[in-house]
Amino acid sequence: MTTTGAPGPPARLRALAGPSGPAPAPTPRSRLFDAALALVVLGAETEYAVDPDPPTGRHGTTGLVCLVLLASVPLAWRRRYPLAVLWIVLAANMLTPADVSRLTFYACVIAAYSAAAFSPHRTAAIATLALAVLLTFTIGRAVPHTPFGVEPTVPTQYVPLMISAPLVVVTVGLRSWKVRAAESRVRLAEVEQRQAEALRGAVAHERARIARELHDVVTHNVSVMVIQAGAARKIMDAEPEQAREALLAVEAGGRTALRELRQVMGLLTMDDDPDHPGEGELEPQPGLERLGTLIDRTRGTGTPVELTVSGAVRPLPGGVELTAYRVVQEALTNALKHAGGSSAVVRVDYGERELRVEVTDSGGTPGPAAATGNGRGLVGLRERLAVHGGTLSNGPRPLGGYRVRALIPLERA
Repeated sequence: MTTTGAPGPPARLRALAGPSGPAPAPTPRSRLFDAALALVVLGAETEYAVDPDPPTGRHGTTGLVCLVLLASVPLAWRRRYPLAVLWIVLAANMLTPADVSRLTFYACVIAAYSAAAFSPHRTAAIATLALAVLLTFTIGRAVPHTPFGVEPTVPTQYVPLMISAPLVVVTVGLRSWKVRAAESRVRLAEVEQRQAEALRGAVAHERARIARELHDVVTHNVSVMVIQAGAARKIMDAEPEQAREALLAVEAGGRTALRELRQVMGLLTMDDDPDHPGEGELEPQPGLERLGTLIDRTRGTGTPVELTVSGAVRPLPGGVELTAYRVVQEALTNALKHAGGSSAVVRVDYGERELRVEVTDSGGTPGPAAATGNGRGLVGLRERLAVHGGTLSNGPRPLGGYRVRALIPLERA
């Protein structure tokens, strides 16, 4: 049995020695700051190097100034090449006489901090300081006495390294914290972006769903109304009674369209506001039980439609029945628009595992509304069926006419 908790010492050591992430990219402002810092250190240490009084007076001024240049000038590149700058400054520190270690002390501290804070090679930075400390103790340069004749407890040449080593360790922890904070900000930004994309996707999906509903409601009813109004116009003088019946059918179709549009808009605006329609005022969405009404409305245009239902008729989920109803509605609408004068057959098969809906027509003459079609109806049907894992196939029949077939999987009872 294993337990999780705080990481043990080996894990912490591995984290300390592991990569600390990519080096931050220097900005123009940071480059200007580093150049100014190098100039300040160079000026201060040059002033100390040319001082004629002891202890610098005991050494050649030229050599001390060269050491100051070697230790100070590289600080201008401490962010871009932090580890290389540390090595150069440590080399200058090793060459500095023990009694004037101040010449490179400040540069050494700055370089050590920069290597720990900006170098992506954390292990190399720590190992470099450890090696420098070891070499300093091994070489064991002579240590001057103080004016009081008391030998210092800690040799002066060791001071920069003894300060720099713990400084690196502390700075490594600070850099690790900065890296983790940056990663957290990146993850938070990614989460916010995914949420925004999900919201946009949900809005687009809802818009597509509304467009499908409006297309199915408007297209079928308007197509029926246009055909019946055209028929009434043609027979108005010769057979006014039949023209009157056609106009009544147009009126009924318009009322049906308005009722279904109110149904769709009611679903969109349904809330607790008493000024808006409540849930109790909305009718159920159409299902397979209303196929008879749909087919009668289509027959009213003069198109013979036959309905065949097979299998064990049973209630199905509302979404499945609405999808099947829309398949029949769209197929009959297309038959009215593209196959005028044809007959249609609607077959609904309640299978054990799937619902099969098929609409075929015998072929006919395309009407004036056929030129306005853009295929959006069939695309909407595929989207509806995809929600339930269904498929749609459509195309001309070998012996003439057109077929639309939908298969919708059903869960076992």
